Amino acid sequence: MMRAAVTPAPRALAGLWEGRRTARGPLWLERVRREAKAAFDAVGLPAPGNEDWRQTNVQGLASIPFVAAPPAELDAEALAAGPRVVLVNGRVAKLDGLPEGVTVLSLARALAEIPETIEPHLGRVAPTTGHPFAALNTALFEDGVLVSIPAGAQIGPAIQIVHASVADAGPAAVLPRVLIVAGPRSSATVVEMFVSKGGTTLTSAVTEIVVLEGARVDHVKLQAESEDAWHIAAIAGRVARDGRLASHNVSWGAKLARNDIGAVLDGEGASCHLYGLYLADGSQHVDNHTWLDHAKPHCPSWEMYKGILAGSARAVFNGRIIVRQDAQKTDAKQSNKNLILSDGAVVYTRPQLEIYANDVRCTHGATIGRLDEAAVFYLRSRGLGAVQARDLLVHAFADDVLAKIPDQPTRAAAGRALYARLARDLET
Repeated sequence: MMRAAVTPAPRALAGLWEGRRTARGPLWLERVRREAKAAFDAVGLPAPGNEDWRQTNVQGLASIPFVAAPPAELDAEALAAGPRVVLVNGRVAKLDGLPEGVTVLSLARALAEIPETIEPHLGRVAPTTGHPFAALNTALFEDGVLVSIPAGAQIGPAIQIVHASVADAGPAAVLPRVLIVAGPRSSATVVEMFVSKGGTTLTSAVTEIVVLEGARVDHVKLQAESEDAWHIAAIAGRVARDGRLASHNVSWGAKLARNDIGAVLDGEGASCHLYGLYLADGSQHVDNHTWLDHAKPHCPSWEMYKGILAGSARAVFNGRIIVRQDAQKTDAKQSNKNLILSDGAVVYTRPQLEIYANDVRCTHGATIGRLDEAAVFYLRSRGLGAVQARDLLVHAFADDVLAKIPDQPTRAAAGRALYARLARDLET
């Protein structure tokens, strides 16, 4: 009996794969890309039944004819604005005026000239199995940025990286990649900012951070894309003995934003701090999935995420802390607090602890609430108007996170942008 031919299911985001080769660069990278392609094909776009994506529906991406974003240009004024790295549609367009004592290269150039220095790290820190968008990026990225900090170097000014997505000719997907390697006993602050212009964009970004013995890295991510944008990002760290990684994630843009952020504490005395602030209104959707893997003993971690929601916005927080069997003397604290400014906003929060050791101190908590009416009344009794009282309390709520950003110009810029957004959009 003849069997009917089976038509294979169309590949998710097919326009990104058409005409693309996954085997490019050195042999080890070709292998990494093939494995990532297989990981993406195994999952595709996460279905509503996927537990990690239960409250965040990305199936709408399937109906948008995304193609790989072609090369584009920014105006001369945007490119000239200060010392920084600028990527346009995932390709380096400007790279100059950066702090001395640190190597910052186009990732495409680094892969061509010094692949042996990248091989131990690229594609080894951010997981792709079960993480389809990280797999998509790994399989198809064309360029990005390598930040390599030599052993013992103390880099003062923050290293600024701007990612600009431009979609002037139809829906465009951008796949930027950043690799940060901090040598032993070094320290630096790296700031990534995401902006967009034009029509509908999909940003699928991956940042890998390697913190070697005794090094300190502060990583700041500012997400300010337009409300036509879909933003899905993975930030993954690996921290060696006595190293410290601090992640500062501030988000107020995009139609839908999803961040998977975490680190493996892979050496005794390693530590990690995760700070997050998200602002959403209208019909925006923001999802933060964080994870901390305590693999070795005597590793402290601290996590504080805060959200401010209005309109009919939706927010998701899922924080997972794993304490391995050998990770005795772990000290881990996690907190998620949400401020609701309208009747239509909704927050889903789910802190999680998985503890397999018996000599640990771990706490977690989550709150969802409105402004304290007693505090509003107190401020109004001192002569402030209703809007002034509200703004003062909201600003104080946000400042608790913003104050942790170590680079003062970045902290001030983030504060101005957030407060302007509060003044323009949020309603009681």
